[in-house]
Amino acid sequence: MKEKPEIAVGGQAVIEGVMMRGPHYIATALRKKDGSIIIKKEEFISKTKTNKFYGLPIIRGFVSLIEMLSIGLKTLNFSADEAIKDDDSDKKKKKKNPFFEKLYSAFSYIFAFGLAFLLFVFLPYRIAYWINIEKTSILFNLLTGGIRIVFFVLYIYLISFLKDVRRLFQYHGAEHKSVFAYEGNPEFTIDDTKKFRTFHPRCGTSFMLIVLVIAILIFSITDAIVALIIGQAIPLGIRIFYHLLLIPLISGISYEILRFSGKNINHWIVRIFSAPGLALQRITTQEPDDKQLEVAICALHAALDQPIIYENYRFYNEEESEE
Repeated sequence: MKEKPEIAVGGQAVIEGVMMRGPHYIATALRKKDGSIIIKKEEFISKTKTNKFYGLPIIRGFVSLIEMLSIGLKTLNFSADEAIKDDDSDKKKKKKNPFFEKLYSAFSYIFAFGLAFLLFVFLPYRIAYWINIEKTSILFNLLTGGIRIVFFVLYIYLISFLKDVRRLFQYHGAEHKSVFAYEGNPEFTIDDTKKFRTFHPRCGTSFMLIVLVIAILIFSITDAIVALIIGQAIPLGIRIFYHLLLIPLISGISYEILRFSGKNINHWIVRIFSAPGLALQRITTQEPDDKQLEVAICALHAALDQPIIYENYRFYNEEESEE
């Protein structure tokens, strides 16, 4: 058995597959309709590793967040395109208009970000102003932060009942299990992965929950300072504006906390702080089947530039996207 690896690996679930990120590569493995596995592997090194400024504490957290958002959207688009190909495999393909495809994607992203702004920014703030507690910084941010957390958990819970989302959560569980297995033994097998739990302390779900909690603290301190400076209640528009400007700082601090907790998970303080995020993963991860575990393992091995242990796979060719 090889020594336990020190490198951190992780990824995300996508449509019928898993994306994994290693030190030098990002690999996405998808289960096709015919049962085969397709793997897209790309070289990637974070700017936090190549630029000293981007690698500084706090700053590296925001840079990593932007990188992962970009990678996540690109990977989701890839998995969606492959799913569409499977759906059209038995049909005569219609010629698609690239302009309308891009327009549809643009409207989808605008709608998604607009909905997020409505649920997690405007509505919580509007409710707090409506009940007239905007003058008390701590109460205001405790209320708005609490509303955000409730909306977030409720949204995750409701979509978990959708069939497609449940499969996505199963692949999420497969991702976590394979990472756990690799961290324990680099030469793990599919049977080794089954004994591990589906929730992981470095999961992005935990990160989002940490962000929401840290935001309450940072916003409360900032609001108190701003209110002291202007000498009156803070107007809603101004409050929203500078709160949005604080997102890089909040994400950076949250990243450092998640990074620390991942390295010190056995410390009792870390266990207490990580408990809510791990509890939420009981919704966002589900127990995967063997075929889903195979996909996650393929993605992990490809991301680590290791031999693929399964036979029924092929690497994605960029020319396929033009078909």
